[in-house]
Amino acid sequence: MQITLQIQNEFFICMTKYTLTKTFFYTLFFALFIISCKKEEVNNTDNQITTASEAIAQSESHPDSIKTDQAKESSPPVIQENGFYNALAIPKDKKKRDSVYAAFSKKYSEKERYAILALNRLDSKSKWNSDTLVVPAKIDTTLMAYSPFPLQLDVLNEVKKFVIFSYPIQAYAVYSNGVLVKWGPTSMGKKTAQTDRGLMFANWKKKLAISTVKSEWKLPYNFNIHNTHGIGWHQYDLPGYPASHSCLRLLMKDAIWLYSYADTWILNPGGATTKAKGTPVMVFGDYPWGKRKPWRKLLDDPNANNISVEEMTKIVQPHVEKMISEQSNREKVADSIKAAKAASEATLKESEPAEN
Repeated sequence: MQITLQIQNEFFICMTKYTLTKTFFYTLFFALFIISCKKEEVNNTDNQITTASEAIAQSESHPDSIKTDQAKESSPPVIQENGFYNALAIPKDKKKRDSVYAAFSKKYSEKERYAILALNRLDSKSKWNSDTLVVPAKIDTTLMAYSPFPLQLDVLNEVKKFVIFSYPIQAYAVYSNGVLVKWGPTSMGKKTAQTDRGLMFANWKKKLAISTVKSEWKLPYNFNIHNTHGIGWHQYDLPGYPASHSCLRLLMKDAIWLYSYADTWILNPGGATTKAKGTPVMVFGDYPWGKRKPWRKLLDDPNANNISVEEMTKIVQPHVEKMISEQSNREKVADSIKAAKAASEATLKESEPAEN
C-alpha cells in the first residue's frame, strides 16, 4: 500500500513538472509572438511616416503647379472643374501622359486643342512642357472670348494699324482704328536676352530668314522691327515661357497673318536711309520671373490677365502723336511713289509706236 502511494506521489510530481514546463514554453512562445507583432507595427508606422514625408516633400512644388487630388493608378487624371477655366493635370510618367493626351485628343477637335495650347503659350511640339493646362469650360477657337486686351481703344481711333506685345502676359494684340482685330500668344526674350521695350516700327520682312545668333535657326515669316538689334517677330517654338534671344516668337498661323497685315518701311533710292516707317509696334512691361505664370491665375480669377482700357491708354497715349505723324508721312510717300509709277507707265505707253 505504501509502495502504491509512493508511486502515485512520484507520478503526480512528474505530471506537475511536465505541466509547468509546458506552460512555461507556451508563455515564452506567446511572449515572443507579441514582441514580433510589436516590431512589425513599429516598422509599418515607420514606413507610413516615411511615405508621408515623401508626400509632403512632393507637395512642395513649383509655384506654377496647382494642387490636384491623387488619381488612381489605373485611371488618368481628369479635369478639375473650377468654373470659367478648368485645370488639366499632366502626369510626369510617360505612359500616363500619353494616356491623358489620347483622352485630350479624343475630347477636343484639332482647332480646340490649338486654342487650348495657345492659351497656355504653347505650340503642339511643346504641349507637355507644363504640368497643368488651363482649359476653358467653353472653347472659342478664335480666342477672342478670352482676350486680355480691351476690345476697343478710343485713343487709337486715328491709327490704322498697330501691334502691341505685353511682356507680363506674353501675348500680342492687333488694333485697327482702335478696334481689336486679333490677339495671340508669344514667347519673348528670356531674362538674359530681353526684348527691347518702347515704340518701334516694322521694317523689312522675309518669308524665311536665317538667325544672326545661329545659322542653323530658320525663322519663317520674319518681320524685323529693330534693324540695329536684329529684333523681329517670326514663327518659332512656344515653350510656355519667355525663351527667345530677344525676338518675338509666334505660332505659324499668327506669323503668316501678321506677315501679310503689317506694312514695311519705304527706303530712299539706294536703300541707305528710311523715307517712311512701317506699322507701329510697341513692347511694354515686365515678366514675373520665377513666379507663377500669369495665365495660371485664370484658374482662380478669369479676369486675372485683363489689361484695362485705362492702363492701355496710359501706355499708348504718349506715342499716338508720333504714330499718326509717321502714318501720314508713309501715306504721302506711298501716294507719291504710286503717282510716279503711274506717270512712268503712261509715258512708256505714249512712247510706244502706234499700230498700223
